Amino acid sequence: MDITITAIETIGLRIPFDTWSPPHVAYGVARTHIECLYVRVTASNGIVGWGEAQGGARHMAVAAFDHWIRRSAIGQSVADETLIPRLQRMYMSLMRGGPMLAALSGLDIALWDIRGKIEGLPVSTLLGGAKRAHLDCYASLMQYDANPEYLKRNTARALERGFRQVKLHEKKVEAVAVAREAIGPDIPLMVDTNCAWTTLAEATAAVNGMKAYNPLWIEEPLYPPEDFESLAGLRKATGVAMAAGENIVSPYDFRRMASMGAADYLQPSIAKVGGITGMMQVAAAIEGAGASCTPNVFYMGPGYLAVIHCLAAKERPSTLEQMFFEMAARPFAKAVFPIDGKIEVPRGPGLGADPEDELIARFRV
Repeated sequence: MDITITAIETIGLRIPFDTWSPPHVAYGVARTHIECLYVRVTASNGIVGWGEAQGGARHMAVAAFDHWIRRSAIGQSVADETLIPRLQRMYMSLMRGGPMLAALSGLDIALWDIRGKIEGLPVSTLLGGAKRAHLDCYASLMQYDANPEYLKRNTARALERGFRQVKLHEKKVEAVAVAREAIGPDIPLMVDTNCAWTTLAEATAAVNGMKAYNPLWIEEPLYPPEDFESLAGLRKATGVAMAAGENIVSPYDFRRMASMGAADYLQPSIAKVGGITGMMQVAAAIEGAGASCTPNVFYMGPGYLAVIHCLAAKERPSTLEQMFFEMAARPFAKAVFPIDGKIEVPRGPGLGADPEDELIARFRV
């Protein structure tokens, strides 16, 4: 008898964190919490699967479930791997990305979790088998607005905790200089500028200034992020490796980015590209075009576990982004935790762990 979806619940969480610095202001408010949207799917055999949608789009993604997705998904087979692509096509006039696809991404992750639990196998096995048991992680620091005190303190803290790669979220050359001095010449240093510049000339001047400090990559230097032609021009003009992709959702666009030489490191977000199904399609497209698939992982819930399984199963090894701050409670702390800059791939059924009841009860909104 076919096992079907019987219920879909959305659970919003706001978990406080400490960045060891004054909170950065984003979207007009001080960033003091990590915003999460978990997706809890119940199957007709009683098994529960967990997914994660884009937390920053929580209100919009919940509306997508409430008004469209739930009525289309309930009653469908949990084994049907064509379900999410079919729903994407069904609702294509409402989305080619954004909250609808974020919601479907969460649903997709939960369905893979259920499939793994039914089979008694980790998701990485369902994806073709884990090709590595551990992943290297890099510390993804918060934005300190080029404050040298916080840059020095927190890059040093990352090294003390065993990380051997560090990423900044900064826009100024001086910030990169401070970080490089703090970590020394041999630690790989990445710089995420969050689409800081709107012209190729501005970006070229800034990246050439950062080049002296040997960045492994410069991430999202240009706005809009889909201006692949200018990104390719910046890469050629500076000779610095580029990274981009967290705001791109289509496998075709990722393939085009890679084939035209726009970026060396392409960074899909599992909470935006269609979940595990979308991530594996995108990774194949990227790596088939000769670039490196190094996902954006700015979340810590079931989506985080899902990325670990994808990175374990895909052909080429990639580092795992690890948000670097102190959370009031870290999800899955007993199941997965970076030690000396490495993390073990979960070996339990499905994603390998369920969100803690205490976490949900304490931080649910």
